[in-house]
Order: sequence, then C-alpha cells, then structure tokens
Amino acid sequence: MTLLELTDVDVFYRDLQAVFGVSLHVDAGETVAVIGANGAGKSTLLRAMIGLTQIRRGAIRFHQEDIAHLPCHLLSRRGIAIVPEGRRLFGSLSVEENLLLAAARARKGPWSLKGVYELFPAMREFCQHRAADISGGQQQMVAISRALLTNPDILLCDELSLGLAPKVIGDIYACFADIRKTGVAIVMVEQDTVRARQQSDRLYCLLKGRVTLEARSDSVGQDDIRNAYFGETYA
Repeated sequence: MTLLELTDVDVFYRDLQAVFGVSLHVDAGETVAVIGANGAGKSTLLRAMIGLTQIRRGAIRFHQEDIAHLPCHLLSRRGIAIVPEGRRLFGSLSVEENLLLAAARARKGPWSLKGVYELFPAMREFCQHRAADISGGQQQMVAISRALLTNPDILLCDELSLGLAPKVIGDIYACFADIRKTGVAIVMVEQDTVRARQQSDRLYCLLKGRVTLEARSDSVGQDDIRNAYFGETYA
C-alpha cells in the first residue's frame, strides 16, 4: 500500500529551482533511499515532504490526503517525522528533556521513552548531559529517538552519516531493522551509495534535481548508480 506519493513535484530554493518534476512513492513499512551528489536536490526534496519548503507544482499525498501545503507541525501530527541534517537538538537542554519534549505531543503508537532507551541503551549513560556537550554520534541517537517518540508512520532521515566515524555510522544504521519491525517506513537521504543500497528496498538517484534512476536496490550495480549519479557521460 502506498503511504507517501510525490507526483511531478517542482521545488524552489528562494529563486533557484532545485527539484524538477520529481515523482516517487514510499510503501508502508519499506525503506527508500534517495542518493545523489551535493546540490542534487535531495535535502530540498525531503524538506518538501515535511512541509518545511513549499512546492511550486505537483502533488504530495500521504495516506491518500493532499498534504502539499500543510505546515510542518500538522504533518507531524499526521505521522511524518524528520531527523534533520545537523540534528538540531536544543543544546541547552538535557538529552532526556529533548526526548520528553517530543513525547509530550506524540501520537499513539509503539514508541515510548523506555522503547528508545532500549533501541539505544548507551543513551542512558548520558541522558542527563546537555545535548550540546555530547558527541555527534550520541546526538544522532538522540535525534532519531526524538523523531520516533512522535510515533510516525514514516521517518525521513537526512544524511545520518554526515561527519560521523564509520563504526558510529554502522551502529546507528543497525537500528533500522528494529525500527521497521514497528511498521515505520523510512526515507533516507544518503551520499554513501554502498550503504544506501544495503539499507534500502528501493532507491532513487537525483542529478541536478531530476530523477535519473529508480530501481530496487538489489537489482542495480555500482556502474548503474555511477552513471545515474554523475550522468551518462561519466567515464
């Protein structure tokens, strides 16, 4: 069943068009990767899905409802959550205070404070620390947990691995299986094409704001992705 569907979407960043006629869909419970180089339009597209950037043309439907012009806070209440690039935690608050803020207006669902501590047991060790004082990897755990505490139907993840050590990245992505067991669909924006293929059911590649590849992740090779990533003229 299709959970989220974009049809012929154009998105502008100020006066510059960043996304051109993109169509994609996410089915309930699946993981979809959106890959592409810096400036390809990935994050802009993700921001459009959560209502942080308005589309100029096209349609966005969630649970069959037109959500293209709804503000972010209403989309959160309908079941869309984002783990933003850079985490964007409240640095002066403790880790647990950040989590409790998310839980305060949460939808009903499987995720609770106890559940996210079970997902990331290490968080218990620094739950009373200020969010500004913990490492980037620890902040990413908190950001994912904060999003899950809203009990979303779909989780949008923007560059989870950016600036993190490979072991930390592996530990964070290892939680995806447990998240999916609760029925949450995932859209992941990722520049690491190998990890994107490993972690997703399907993938889309963007080049200069346009879809150049749509495929099941296990059906494409690195040559296919390279051509889509850089263009057919890549040698």
